[in-house]
Amino acid sequence: MTPILRWALIGASDIAATRMIPAMRALGHQVTGVASGSAVRAAGFAAAHGIPYGTVDVAALVARDDVDAVYVSSTNERHRAHAEAAMAAGKQVLCEKPLATSFDDARAVVEAADRAGVLLAVNHHLPGADTHRRIRELVRSGAIGRPLAVRVSHAVSLPRRLHGWRLGDRPGAGVILDITCHDASVVNPLLDRPAVDAVALPARQGPWQAGSEDAVVAAIRYRDDVLVQTHDAFTVPFAPTGLEVHGDEGSILAADVMTQDPIGEITLRDRTGIHPVDVGARRDLYEIVLAAFAEGCLDKGRPTATGHDGLAAFAVADAVLRSTSTGRREAVRGLPEELDA
Repeated sequence: MTPILRWALIGASDIAATRMIPAMRALGHQVTGVASGSAVRAAGFAAAHGIPYGTVDVAALVARDDVDAVYVSSTNERHRAHAEAAMAAGKQVLCEKPLATSFDDARAVVEAADRAGVLLAVNHHLPGADTHRRIRELVRSGAIGRPLAVRVSHAVSLPRRLHGWRLGDRPGAGVILDITCHDASVVNPLLDRPAVDAVALPARQGPWQAGSEDAVVAAIRYRDDVLVQTHDAFTVPFAPTGLEVHGDEGSILAADVMTQDPIGEITLRDRTGIHPVDVGARRDLYEIVLAAFAEGCLDKGRPTATGHDGLAAFAVADAVLRSTSTGRREAVRGLPEELDA
């Protein structure tokens, strides 16, 4: 039986309202309280979602005895401070991506969790999807032979309700830390090897005065010269998302799989023909994340994306982001040998 957790929310966010609270309650979890930087917003969010306690005092919220775990979904530049505050109170932490807005800060969050002896996971919803689990199974079974290349299409239209800080110029804004890190959260476990370097071309395409990139195309090289292409955007309203994995003995083509919903179709192409792939169950992605996190709290399972997984995904996005500034190929920080140093 999946453990039942009592949650504190740091951040009265859209993702908490539209995805996480419904998923928590579907699993029987409880939401004890919510903290926001605005007392008015905290009270309004609590009232709107039937949460007993709303506050601006993060320390008081995470110290409560009726809180087992903390979900951090404040704006990106606050993730480190809020995650560390929860860890200091001895709480288990599920943090929204990205872990922070710099590699050093992201690594510091992971190290703080290790020191505190608490579970840290990152809310990368895609790796747990039944479609992506099936794709990984195909690759690991040798269905396409030796992996050579991956192509990710993750160009979408940013909903108007999310046009705020994501289109600004402060740390954590822009499409790379919003979407590219999700791509990496999928590709890293799929290829099961580290990313080495990346080069990227950014653009500002939208009908708004964006303070940061709202579209980017990147090329990322993984160990053993596996090449990955990504196209991420806030500006494309009608294209399907997709993932392609190409090997020397076959290709996997997956349509509509880079989404928040349990949809999408997978096709395997090899020398014997074109084969539709049965996905099996199509569970809610956020319920998958929360159930795996709850099992991890009892050492009975592994989160969909651990803190270390989140750091590895951030490192790829960080290299892409640095390349947009320098115009050069940038090394991915935190290769295993560096992290072990």
